[in-house]
Amino acid sequence: MFDALKVKDACVLWIRDFFEKNGKGCNAVLGISGGKDSSVAAALCVEALGRDRVIGVLMPCGHQHDIDAAYKLVNHLGIRHFVINIKDAVDGIKNNMPEDLTLSAQSITNLPPRIRMSTVYAVSQSLNGRVVNTCNLSEDWVGYSTRYGDAAGDFSPMSLLTVQEVKEIGRVLGLPDELVEKVPIDGLQSKTDEDNLGFTYAVLDRYIRTGEIDDEKTKERIDYLHRINQFKLQLMPVFDPQI
Repeated sequence: MFDALKVKDACVLWIRDFFEKNGKGCNAVLGISGGKDSSVAAALCVEALGRDRVIGVLMPCGHQHDIDAAYKLVNHLGIRHFVINIKDAVDGIKNNMPEDLTLSAQSITNLPPRIRMSTVYAVSQSLNGRVVNTCNLSEDWVGYSTRYGDAAGDFSPMSLLTVQEVKEIGRVLGLPDELVEKVPIDGLQSKTDEDNLGFTYAVLDRYIRTGEIDDEKTKERIDYLHRINQFKLQLMPVFDPQI
């Protein structure tokens, strides 16, 4: 049985310990989407460090239809925040590609998350910060993150927690239900995370924690995604000349 309160309290202490050892007096800086992950990560940091040491960065790419949720989160927590529209940066890179180089669909999809992370790090390095990674175990399990984009960060409070567990912690933290239950979407496209994956996080979480799953085709897809995306969770291979 998952004890959300116990895990929340332990995570708060873990965050405090991280900053004590890796940035005493520094601020926690993170991208804010208004979804459960950034909401819970921000709330954990507020409880660990105090609201004055947590800084949110809202990064629409042009118009973001659900940005109101991000404003609701930073106002609910009372944290300092900045709004930085990344559209010009994304368009600048795309528009300056050589004529004989056509960006792949995957490159176009991954470009905004990487620009966002560069933006968060720019804010963090300017304000004595440490960047919060907001990924969870479920997304990482199937590679639903962008390497050097939202998968980057200086510390990760939720990478070993499933989506359902993150939601439970969000409720314990007293976050508004509409943020905890917000349909997962990256704010860059119309499809939800689950639309893109082809299965629900509830099904995935059950499979991760119990090994149980009802549909064999879904199991095969989850296993395939897990296998091909393992590299995202590993350190970059480095050649050892002493071999």
